Amino acid sequence: MVSKKVLIVDDEFSIRDMLRMALEIADFECLEAENIQDAHRLVVDERPAIVLLDWMLPGGSGLELLRRLKKNDTTSEIPVIMLTAKVAEDNVIQGLDAGADDYVTKPFAPRELIARIKALLRRSVGGEQRDRLEVGELVLDVDSRRIFVANSPIEMGPTEFNLLQFFMSHPERAYTRNQLLDHVWGANVYVEERTVDVHIRRLRKALDGGIHNYSDLIQTVRGTGYRFSAKGVISE
Repeated sequence: MVSKKVLIVDDEFSIRDMLRMALEIADFECLEAENIQDAHRLVVDERPAIVLLDWMLPGGSGLELLRRLKKNDTTSEIPVIMLTAKVAEDNVIQGLDAGADDYVTKPFAPRELIARIKALLRRSVGGEQRDRLEVGELVLDVDSRRIFVANSPIEMGPTEFNLLQFFMSHPERAYTRNQLLDHVWGANVYVEERTVDVHIRRLRKALDGGIHNYSDLIQTVRGTGYRFSAKGVISE
C-alpha cells in the first residue's frame, strides 16, 4: 500500500482547512505547514507521499523549498504540486524547471486536485518502492514493520528498523553521522553523534543470524560515517 500522507504548505488557514477536509474525505492523512521552515522539518520527519506547495510563503518562497527538496537525494523523489495564483507562462516554466511535478492555479476545484494527486502517486516510483525492500534474502516490509532473512523473521528495535529502512532505500552512498541523525531521527531531534554508533552496533548484531549474516552490509566509511552496500557481500 502506497503512503497516503499529504503535506499542505500554505500560509492561508482557510485554504489549508479546505484542502484538509477534502483530502480527509478522500481518505488521505494530512500534515500542515504555513512556512518553509516548518514544511522542511515535516518533510524530513514525516516523509509525506506528496507535497502541495504554495508559491508565496512567509520566510521564503515555495520555489526555494522546492529546489531544496529536489537537490537532496532523500527527498528528491517526493512529488510536489505547486499551488499558486501566478498564471504567467514564465512562472509556470520556472516552477516546472525547479522540479515541480504538477502546477495548479488558484482558485481550483478540490476534486480536480485530488485526481491529480492520485495520478501522481500511481506513477511515483518512490512511493511504489516504499512497501517492500529486498537485498538478497533480506526483506524489509514497511507496512507491517517486519524484517525477514531467508523467510525467517528477525527482531530489532524501532530505531534500528528505521535506520535499516533508510539504508536500504539509499544504498551505495556514504552518510555522515549528522546526516543519519537528520534523516532517521529527525531534523528537530538533538542527540549526540555517538548515538548513531550505538544503533549501528545493534543493527549489525540483529543482522548477524549465523548462517545468514547480513551485518557486513553496513559498512564503516573511514573519515565519513556509514554506507549500506551489497557489493562484494551478496553475489548477483
